[in-house]
Amino acid sequence: MPGGEVPIDRLGAAVYRIPTDQPDADGTITWDATTMVVVHAEAGGMVGLGWTYGAAAGGALVGDVLAPVITGRCALDVPGAYHAMSRAVRNLGRPGIAATAISAVDVALWDLKARLLGLRLARLLGVVHEEIPVYASGGFTSYDALRLTQQLRVWVHGSGIPRVKIKIAESWGMEVGRDLARARRARDVIGPDTELYVDANGGYQLKQAIRVGRVLDDLDVTWFEEPVSSDDLDGLREVRAEVTADVTAGEYGYDLSYFQRMCAARAVDCLQVDVSRCGGITEYLRVAAVAAAHGLSVSGHCAPHLHVDAAAATVNLRHLEWFHDHVRIESMLFDGSLAPTGGLLRPDFSVPGHGLTLRTVDAERHRIG
Repeated sequence: MPGGEVPIDRLGAAVYRIPTDQPDADGTITWDATTMVVVHAEAGGMVGLGWTYGAAAGGALVGDVLAPVITGRCALDVPGAYHAMSRAVRNLGRPGIAATAISAVDVALWDLKARLLGLRLARLLGVVHEEIPVYASGGFTSYDALRLTQQLRVWVHGSGIPRVKIKIAESWGMEVGRDLARARRARDVIGPDTELYVDANGGYQLKQAIRVGRVLDDLDVTWFEEPVSSDDLDGLREVRAEVTADVTAGEYGYDLSYFQRMCAARAVDCLQVDVSRCGGITEYLRVAAVAAAHGLSVSGHCAPHLHVDAAAATVNLRHLEWFHDHVRIESMLFDGSLAPTGGLLRPDFSVPGHGLTLRTVDAERHRIG
C-alpha cells in the first residue's frame, strides 16, 4: 500500500443537530443545540471520519464544492488535497463556513490515511506526547450555583482534572458582580490546588477587562481567555500587560495569516487553535509551528477527540479543552471516546486512525441533512 496510488472513491457529509442537556450561555451568546457536520471519506476499502461543529451549510459545501476536487485524488496525499480545497473556495470566502467544511474533510482524510497504513494517527504524525493534558471547560453563565458546584466537583473530585474553566462576562459584561461571585464560588469549590481559568468570550471593554482581571488575580486565576474581542489585538496586548493571568485567544482563526498576526502582535501568552475551524490537522500543524517560532505554546480549542492525535504530535502543546458540550456529544455518538483520568488523555496506540467510529443508529435520530 505505501507508495501506491489509492484513489479516494467517495466523500460524503451528513448533518446532525444535538440538543444540549440544558440551555447554555456564555458572555455573548446563548444556545440550546449544537450542529455537527460529519464527513466520511472512502478509499481502498477503508473509511476515514472527520467532523466539525458549525453551520449545516457546511455539509452542502462538502458535497457541492469539495467532493468534486477530492474524489479521485490519492488518499495518501493529504496536504495536496488540503490545498486543492483551499483553491476551490477562493470565490466563496475561505474564513467561516468554508473553513469548517475543509476542516472536517481534512480530518477525515488524515484518519483515512492512517487507517490505510494501519497506524494510529498520532504515530503517523509523529508522537511527542503519549499523554495529553486537558482542562475541564463549561461553567456556563446560565448555570445556577448548584449546577456550577456539581459540575466542578465532578471534574475535580470525580475525574481528577487539575484545571477547570468557567464562563464570565455575562450579558456582554453587564453582570460583573455575578461574574466575580461565580469565580469566587468556583475557587471555594475546587480548592487552592486546582488551577482556575475564566473565559469572557470577548464580552468586556478594555478598561473593564483590566479591572476584572486584577480582581481575578487575587483568586489566583491563571488563564483569562478573550478578555476583549479577539479582533482587538492591541486590547489583548494591553490586558496582558496589566494582569497576572495568561491572556489567550485564537479560537476564531480560520487561516494561517490570522494566527501569524496574533503572534506578531504579542497579544497572547498561549495561542488557541481549533482543528474544526482552522483548516483541520494540516493547518493546525502549520499554526503550531508559527506559534513555536514566536515562543508560544498552543492549546486545542473544544472538540477534544478531534485534537488529541495532532496534540500528541505538537512539541509546544500546553493542553486541550475538555469542553462539556462536545465531550457529551462525542461520548454519545462515537465509539472509541476517551476519558481524562487524572486530567490526561491517553490515546490507544493499538487502533488505527484516530480510533473513533460514528454510531450511526444513535446519530440518525439527530440527523437534519
